[in-house]
Amino acid sequence: MKVFSSFFLSIISSLFLFSGVMAFQQQSPDQNLRQVTTLQTGWTFAKSNHPQAKTLDFDDSDWEQVSVPHDWAISGPFIMDGDGSTAKLPWKGQGWYRRTLDIPADLGNKRVYLEFDGVMAFPKIYVNGELAGKWDYGYNSFYLDVTEHLSPGGENLLAVHADTRQHDSRWYPGAGIYRKVQMKIVNPVHVDIWGTYITTPIVKPNYADVRIRTTVENKTQNDADIKVEQIIYSPGGNEVGRGDITPTIKANSEAQPEVTITLTDPQRWDIDNPVLYTAKTLVYNGDELVDSYKTTFGVRTIRFTADNGFYLNDRRVQFKGVNLHHGHGPLGAAFHPRAMERQLQIMKDMGVNAIRTSHNTAAPELLELCDKMGLLFFNEVFDKYDEKAGITDTTDFDSFARRNIRNHVVRDRNHPSLFLWSVGNEIGDVQWNVDNGFQRLNTMVSYTRMYDPTRPVTLVNDQTEGARMRHFDYYDVHSWNYNRRYRIARQMEPNKAVIISESASTVSTRGFYEFPLPDEHTYFTKSLQVSSYDLNAPWWAEIADDDFMWQQQEPYIAGEFVWTGFDYLGEPTPYANNQVQDMGMTDREASRSSYFGIVDLVGIPKDRFYLYKSYWKPQETTIHILPHWNWEDADQDTIPVFVYTNGDCAELFLNGDSQGKQCKNPKSETSVERFRLMWDDVVYEPGELKAVAYKEGVKIGEEIKKTTGEATKLKLTPDRTAITADGMDLSYILVEAFDAEGNAHPLSDERVNISLEGPAQIAGVGNGNPQSFEPFQADYADLFYGKAMIILKSKHQAGKVTVNVSADGFEGDAAEIVVK
Repeated sequence: MKVFSSFFLSIISSLFLFSGVMAFQQQSPDQNLRQVTTLQTGWTFAKSNHPQAKTLDFDDSDWEQVSVPHDWAISGPFIMDGDGSTAKLPWKGQGWYRRTLDIPADLGNKRVYLEFDGVMAFPKIYVNGELAGKWDYGYNSFYLDVTEHLSPGGENLLAVHADTRQHDSRWYPGAGIYRKVQMKIVNPVHVDIWGTYITTPIVKPNYADVRIRTTVENKTQNDADIKVEQIIYSPGGNEVGRGDITPTIKANSEAQPEVTITLTDPQRWDIDNPVLYTAKTLVYNGDELVDSYKTTFGVRTIRFTADNGFYLNDRRVQFKGVNLHHGHGPLGAAFHPRAMERQLQIMKDMGVNAIRTSHNTAAPELLELCDKMGLLFFNEVFDKYDEKAGITDTTDFDSFARRNIRNHVVRDRNHPSLFLWSVGNEIGDVQWNVDNGFQRLNTMVSYTRMYDPTRPVTLVNDQTEGARMRHFDYYDVHSWNYNRRYRIARQMEPNKAVIISESASTVSTRGFYEFPLPDEHTYFTKSLQVSSYDLNAPWWAEIADDDFMWQQQEPYIAGEFVWTGFDYLGEPTPYANNQVQDMGMTDREASRSSYFGIVDLVGIPKDRFYLYKSYWKPQETTIHILPHWNWEDADQDTIPVFVYTNGDCAELFLNGDSQGKQCKNPKSETSVERFRLMWDDVVYEPGELKAVAYKEGVKIGEEIKKTTGEATKLKLTPDRTAITADGMDLSYILVEAFDAEGNAHPLSDERVNISLEGPAQIAGVGNGNPQSFEPFQADYADLFYGKAMIILKSKHQAGKVTVNVSADGFEGDAAEIVVK
């Protein structure tokens, strides 16, 4: 396929079928049209191989009762001398899931589909003992028509075998049915799964053409004369356009009728105004309405330019992005929409406007949330073209690529948040054209364009000299990770835009500070923690300030995606197994989660959060002092003090005495002097540390840190005091230690006991410590630098939940959560 000659690509998009996050069953007003049931409860589970578990008469009475989503490995136990790169958790192995299906006796000629959002890994799906289908990429969604395997009105068994033994990973991948499963019952003439494709070929200031193409299946033995009617509703619910078409579909075939509807004065989807329209698709077979299907979408334009980056609705937008892995800390890989929503809210509070998946097909709800919240989405499908993607020695590459790219793109292609497809991350043999690397690249890019020609495509690279092989001729945007590695590609092909697809990789531990400050960013001690002065990064990366400076110096860069927004399980650089061995330590001392996050594993911000916020949200007052001010037992008399602020200058006071005024130096060749305020040698004395910040000579605010007394009290702070009784909703409850004067204690490490009453359960606990090997599912949590987190999950009953915490020598606390 010919490479795009221009980056002036204008499109809209968006689609999300709202049949998905209800607890049990969601039906259209006419139950004869479409029934959607989320198969959340009623599952039994057992690890290991049970070949007869697919049969109806197999006895699973002693199996574990679980709900889906489910990650069999997150409960541990940790394997202390195991591989820290995959979190030392027991994710390798086999597991079986079983549950019954409620199939009505009057099913008639309806069709029944099972849709899986993600099963790790290599799932085989059995219905009533027969193999109904299988899949080979654990991160991707897939679906099966299981009609012929069912016994309407009788006993029907769904059994799923998951097998992670052939899967490979560089981080914790999870294990089992970790995303939702749905059963969909439809008439024989119906809209296909992910069957509506919406684009806008023309978007002008006062109108937009909305092109709606719908794949309609005819699963009958006769030709069908149908009518497809499309009705568009405004964000307020008013009808704003309609059109129809009357094709004939051959027996046992499909058609893709297309309708174009012109909207007058449409509201545009934007990061500051994420408005969504709804298209309602009605399918008639003759005069009978046989299907009704809703799709949300947005009207907007995007384009890349080589010298000015990215434009959304003809306005330049600099990407202030982060990379996010698919996991959710103590919840493991099990996907809960609220956990994802909370991650995005925390990132938006920091100033983030874009998300990149790292590095695999995401849960569909992530794109829905980005649509609603106004976040741009960089959609990546694979990490490598090997076992990490489910590609083994026996895989037919072309068939694999077509199936998986098809599902990846067709499922996601209409989301307005989505602006760029990536066919892979850091694939060395592709970048160097080893083993037909360019041919495989071309295969992936070509299939992506076949299923969505409206958006640009990229490959994410890390081999600087590999650019001389000109792999960029196959795709549209330069995407490069770290250390200005894009420079050769930019020089050789200056007519393509540049994105820093992974930036920084600064590493730190929340609440931990170490002296002296490092002379080199690659200096790490045997402490197994990394100082939160934000001056450390691995050899292949840099600190946050460098990327800020480079983007100022090279304004053609479209923006950055920081590695990473959140800490995640696995990849514990600089304390992975091989790294601690090089330091003379053992595998048992290797950590089990990353240090890269701007916030920690449970979502508590590190100091770096405020550095990014001060730069990315200059309109919002930010003043943050680090470190804490409890240093009576320190080995040195002077303490470096940093202030992160959106102001230009700040004056520092210790117990009322000025320590001098510091101002940022925007012309400095040292990046930290451009973006931080630093007092290197503040002579420590207990008391009050205060920073007063100024912007253009005007005081914008102040921040105070105090030396605390002994920790004596616990405090609970829920992020939400009301949740839904759907068995999925979450409240994250922050646990903190305070002194008698009400000051948060920065060093407490007590064990906190947890009890609760009411219709909820503890879904997870954690504290952000990469060296903690306490279980994630427990009735206790250890404070780590004064903080820990309880994740509360609703049950299917309404009521009041009371959470109590206690610790030896502490005044406890309680919080009430209403389950509605």
